[in-house]
Amino acid sequence: MAETRYVPPVIDSQPPSVYLSRLERSLQSGIARLEKARNSDDSEFLVLHEDSDGEEERKMLNTPYNLIDYIRNREYGMRKYHSVNTNFSTRHVLTHILFKEHSIPLKTMNKVFCSQWLSKNEIVFGTKCNKLMVYNVKSYKLDQIPSIKGHLDEATNQRSGIRSLKINPSRTLLATGAYNSNEICIYKMSTLNPIVLAEGAHKDLIFDIEWLDEEFFVSGSQDNTIALWQVRDISQENYDCDGDLIQPVTQFLKPTVIRNCKTAQNVRAITFNESLKELITLSLNGYVHVWDVEHFRQKFSRKLSYNQEISCMETKNDSSLYAVGSKLYTLLIDSRTIEIIKKIPAMVLNRGVHKFNYGVRSLSFQDNLITIGTGFGIIMFYDIRAGKYLESSIHSSKKVVLKTSTGYADPDEDLMADYEVQLVNYKPSIYTHCYDYSGTRLFSAGGPFQANMSGIYASLWQ
Repeated sequence: MAETRYVPPVIDSQPPSVYLSRLERSLQSGIARLEKARNSDDSEFLVLHEDSDGEEERKMLNTPYNLIDYIRNREYGMRKYHSVNTNFSTRHVLTHILFKEHSIPLKTMNKVFCSQWLSKNEIVFGTKCNKLMVYNVKSYKLDQIPSIKGHLDEATNQRSGIRSLKINPSRTLLATGAYNSNEICIYKMSTLNPIVLAEGAHKDLIFDIEWLDEEFFVSGSQDNTIALWQVRDISQENYDCDGDLIQPVTQFLKPTVIRNCKTAQNVRAITFNESLKELITLSLNGYVHVWDVEHFRQKFSRKLSYNQEISCMETKNDSSLYAVGSKLYTLLIDSRTIEIIKKIPAMVLNRGVHKFNYGVRSLSFQDNLITIGTGFGIIMFYDIRAGKYLESSIHSSKKVVLKTSTGYADPDEDLMADYEVQLVNYKPSIYTHCYDYSGTRLFSAGGPFQANMSGIYASLWQ
């Protein structure tokens, strides 16, 4: 459910769900109860506090508890207290087919790999062409955030795209890929100024980053190494004699610990289980690796039975499950035993005589609802409690599916000759998606599935 509290009222207005008749009936019944109590023989034993219940009742009558009021007031930009149950709101919007796609034009860039909501109106995302961008959903303004270059020689530069972007629990620091893809840049959330460059741990592309707490984070690389970093003393701000903020000098950070991930070939994803104090890494050869966070040592590795084209991993909100995306399935894994407890088949797309299955490319949990970004321009939703894909409340026999627009694909003639069939049926891969804090807006982005094909896709669903 949603709550929109009108304090104070704007131009003495009432919410759409509040009717005058309700207030009048409540007032009349209150007067009748008071009159009855005064005329009673036992009135000397009864003490009425008129304002206590009335104030609370009037507050409830002036507070709508429906999602439509919440969304409408957000669209109008009205300044009121809002709270919303994200699980309910996401399900309601999806099952009632309320999401509409609003494409974001980004033709000068190539493939979006990661994204996060910075605030209720801003989204930050990273691309294959090493651009860190901020998009404002209200003003449609697009800004590029500067990257920091480390001490690497030009001959050893790694520029393979920004693959991960994570915000620490207190939402004060943002960690993402730097100018070189084997280094990490830390930005201050309030200003998006780069303040720390983490370097010297990895020799190849960094695929994922995960915060453990406010100052410790972990990175995983294609060179099979895991690095632990600590960011210190970044909260202090310096001002000049006129009271203007002095731009901080970038700190160059070295890793606290570097570990080789045993039995791994290409570390692709990292997730942190706070309840079990375990770090989980996923490698391209189909292994799940469990680490003891407190001692930063690898405990064991387990090979998954269905591991073709392993691509992504997420942790359920209550830390009870891990979801792993592959070509054929979304695998649900018990966090205590690292055993597969459910295989969710990926959708196969039929286009005439051709069948396409580009598998799962991005995952996220909204309580018991899993959002699955596929490799062929479709976003699907799986209900863990019901044990099936989410169904529409309007058309009960139909699954809830978001079909994306095509975005932009490079019309290079050589590529068209190589991928003639694919381009005729082209749909972008959804490499990243993220909900806002209310669960009523979804950002999805990606690009072509083929590695040597350029293009980009980005949309806002609301």
